[in-house]
Parts: sequence; structure tokens; C-alpha cells
Amino acid sequence: MQLLRVAWALAGAAICCFVVLLIHSRLLKEGQLAAGTCEIVMLDRDSSQPRRTIARQTARCACKKGQIAGTTRAMPACVDASIVRTKQWCEMVPCLEDEGCDLLINKSGWTCTQPGGRVKTTTAL
Repeated sequence: MQLLRVAWALAGAAICCFVVLLIHSRLLKEGQLAAGTCEIVMLDRDSSQPRRTIARQTARCACKKGQIAGTTRAMPACVDASIVRTKQWCEMVPCLEDEGCDLLINKSGWTCTQPGGRVKTTTAL
């Protein structure tokens, strides 16, 4: 009797998982992102110069209304559009937790300074 209950519970769980996957596949077509999320589609690193690495990254985002693609904790993210419009880049919290953020003088980007003194500079296009 107890074995029968376990079998019915497993069958019910399997059907439930199938229904959830079916609904998910109907809502999100292949290649479509969920609202408020981003993914990196291209990453290029150039280390040809000593002590300097140039990295270029392209991200694809599906941002909600009032948001735009930006950077949070060194990863692509949807951020408030006013941050990008006013070029107050550090309000996105683009640096890692232990790094300090500073705006470039011409507001074309920001720098993230690590505790050891290493500086990462990011410019926005």
C-alpha cells in the first residue's frame, strides 16, 4: 500500500515538472531572455601589451521599462536609465564588493580600484 502511494507521488511530481517545463517553453521562445536579465554574447581579450589587458564585451539584455543595459558587480545587468543618461556610472555599483569606484574626469566611464592598488578602467560607448 505504501509503495503504491510513493509511486503515485512520483508520477504526480513528474507530471508537475513536465507541465512547468511546457509552460516555460511556451512563454520563452528559444533565444529569448526573461525580463530584467542579461547575457554575454561576445567577449574579446587583448593582452598583447605588457601589464595591460584590453577587454571588450558585448551583452544582450531584456530590460524592463525605465531600465537600460549597464554593469553591476562587474557583470552585465539592467540598471535605471537615469544613471546612464546622467553618466553617474558609479551609481550602478559596477565594481566588485572590495573595489572602489571613481568617475573618469570626462564622465566617459569609471575606474575600479582594488585594495592592492590595481586599477581597472571601463569606458562606455
